[in-house]
Amino acid sequence: MKDKSWKPWVLLSPSLTAVFFLLVVPICFVIVYSFWLRAPSGADIPAFQFGNYAKFFEDFFYPSILISTLRVAVETVVLCLVFGYVPAYFFYKTTSRFKPFLMLLVMLPFWISFIIRTLSWINILGDSGLINHLLLKFHVISTPIAMLYNEGAVIMGLLQYLLPFMILNIYVSLDGIDKSLTEAAKSLGCTEWQAFKEVTLPLSLPGVSAGCLLVFVLTCGTYLPPMILGGPGNEMIANLIFKRVIGTLDWPFGSAISVILMVLLMIIVYTYNRYMGINQIFKTLSNES
Repeated sequence: MKDKSWKPWVLLSPSLTAVFFLLVVPICFVIVYSFWLRAPSGADIPAFQFGNYAKFFEDFFYPSILISTLRVAVETVVLCLVFGYVPAYFFYKTTSRFKPFLMLLVMLPFWISFIIRTLSWINILGDSGLINHLLLKFHVISTPIAMLYNEGAVIMGLLQYLLPFMILNIYVSLDGIDKSLTEAAKSLGCTEWQAFKEVTLPLSLPGVSAGCLLVFVLTCGTYLPPMILGGPGNEMIANLIFKRVIGTLDWPFGSAISVILMVLLMIIVYTYNRYMGINQIFKTLSNES
């Protein structure tokens, strides 16, 4: 019998080629650039040294932005989980004929430019925006409330951008649960809340885990909400990379920051999957029960 183990690789070759040239090769270029020198004249000199990495850690200004980015990412994950599980569970339970329309509304933001969605918050939270206009009109306040250019506005922009990812991940996990399991739990004496806590919630944790990880990684790499909605003290690590690479054309230092962020995220993802992976989640739940 002929060995046909090569056939899957032939089928995968187009996608693997695209991944190699569009992802692996650019990352290799970034890693190489991170070791180059930045000359006083502005030219990039090929070299192999760790001065760019040392520069990042010598001044606490740069690590503080990284720490702030991680903190904002965690806050965004928590908010997306709180506001995302409820609609996902509603989509799972409802039998309404409007369910496809409601699902379409969740995916509707993907059809609109991310820049336009972010800029729309200026018309909502600005001094002359919708909220301040209504509050002033009904004499609730006498002067506009400053709601823009702070961390709260940045998190609102991130929440609008990332909430659909959380909802869809949780919903896909919930949709794979056989509803007869909850009915069986109720027939054995469980209340609606007990059936949710003992059956539905544990079985939906893989979607929760995937959604949290996706939201966290995307938050760490985004730069538009902090750039448009944030103030001088709300800069995130992606904004720092953008300013170094595009603003000052300091490719070596910008590449070094990118590599540091990439390595840190790889460590976080690996640790997350090792200690909070799907198998570990079910193992923990079985031990608790």
